[in-house]
Amino acid sequence: MAAPETRPGLSRPGFTARLPLSPTESVCAMTYCVAMNLASGMLFASDSRTNAGVDHVSTFRKMQLFERPGERLLVLLSAGNLATTQSVVSLLRQRAREERESGHILNVPSLYEAACLVGETLREIAHRDGPALSQSHIEVGCSFLLGGQIKGEAPRLFNIYPQGNFIESTTDTPYFQIGEAKYGKPIIDRVIQHHTPVEDAAKCALISFDSTMKSNLSVGLPIDMLLYGRDALDGGTHKRITEHDAYFQSLHEGWGRALREAFAELPPMSWDK
Repeated sequence: MAAPETRPGLSRPGFTARLPLSPTESVCAMTYCVAMNLASGMLFASDSRTNAGVDHVSTFRKMQLFERPGERLLVLLSAGNLATTQSVVSLLRQRAREERESGHILNVPSLYEAACLVGETLREIAHRDGPALSQSHIEVGCSFLLGGQIKGEAPRLFNIYPQGNFIESTTDTPYFQIGEAKYGKPIIDRVIQHHTPVEDAAKCALISFDSTMKSNLSVGLPIDMLLYGRDALDGGTHKRITEHDAYFQSLHEGWGRALREAFAELPPMSWDK
């Protein structure tokens, strides 16, 4: 397979970005989302870029909230086929409005059952649309991060795969990523632990996004972030990071400078046998 095309001129100054080979090269790599379940609270972050390419860059929110103040907050992040993710979210909202007796996203008694519901809805859409899309060689798959808290249980976080099955975070692995995760993973692996303060987690997440955008044009601003305090059972604190955000720009410049300085201080490799 040919190497992915790199076009520095298409990214903003200071960023060298990798373009996808085609719209279907990696359907789950057209965005980047991260969620963390920490001792003091939860952090959610998602970019808003889809269909990255030379002449078609669109912005769509990848973070959806399902809430009943004082009773539950569920945050759903998505990566993958945009039509599939929108259909899943639309069905979840429609069935919540209809108050389906079989259960919906706003009345299931646990986050585990909410994750089951999202997985079942994802399989339903894949079964409906998959055969037609496969004839055009379009990947229908997508993945989700579902987290939050329902009254009566602790905050929980799930990574829901394109097949509809899922895993849950633990104190040993308190975060999940979906989409174009590889560029932003090293900083999170080095910094984030279960007892990391959520304020530090937010800073780490933004550096993770900065690293990803440095290397891949398919991830871009704005970044939606939500901070949820443990047992708050409210809508959390939301912030949208744009290209004009002074704090994000200072992180971008400071992190790059710190990396160069740390690299310069390392001893050179010895070539002696």
